[in-house]
Amino acid sequence: MARLRDCLPRLMVTIRSLLFWSLVYCYCGLCASVYLLKLLWSIGKGPTQTFRRVAREHPPACLNDPSLGTHCYVRIKDSGLRFHYVAAGERGKPLMLLLHGFPEFWYSWRHQLREFKSEYRVVALDLRGYGETDAPIHRENYKLDCLITDIKDILDSLGYSKCVLIGHDWGGMIAWLIAICYPEMVMKLIVINFPHPNVFTEYILRHPAQLFKSSYYYFFQIPWFPEFMFSINDFKAYLSLESIPWGDEGI
Repeated sequence: MARLRDCLPRLMVTIRSLLFWSLVYCYCGLCASVYLLKLLWSIGKGPTQTFRRVAREHPPACLNDPSLGTHCYVRIKDSGLRFHYVAAGERGKPLMLLLHGFPEFWYSWRHQLREFKSEYRVVALDLRGYGETDAPIHRENYKLDCLITDIKDILDSLGYSKCVLIGHDWGGMIAWLIAICYPEMVMKLIVINFPHPNVFTEYILRHPAQLFKSSYYYFFQIPWFPEFMFSINDFKAYLSLESIPWGDEGI
């Protein structure tokens, strides 16, 4: 009996983990089926329109607005990756590091770059795989350990030992983990639209409805198909992203 009591907590953790991932993969399959039906419907209505792509030779002029800051690049020695960021404010001021969400890039922080540059050295980073930052091709290059190390290396490369760290959505997840793993690097932490990782896992196991509110999160676990769905109709899906209930409203 004593041995059974000792094993019971580990058994419960294993069962909950299996239940969680079973829900995830089942929901991935459901999402894929729904989007496949949408794709077939779109092809039926107009195959030419579905696969239309407009050639864009130049980026939008707003990305080169000098009032937002200066475009900079830094190459990380250990990973060999080149990171792009936009910096505003004087060097030497306290660092405010901004981590964007999905599917965004540095431009999401344009208002904050203008607002806080008088008090901080504000840096809006393109995370690994986004914008003008290098994008390794293998999935293992996007593990959380790699993303956390990126931020630590960026901080070192900028010549700072700590910062005000702000993250939104997926960038919020990374910000939480930076604060957990390297608390000495964080003067202040601001996370927008992403709960503490432990809270999120516990909540979604106890409230299956949250699984549906976070459906996009699991849909993106499917290889290749989400990227293809975003590309149809000349990336029209991006135009409606602001109307999507992104993720964590139930928490």
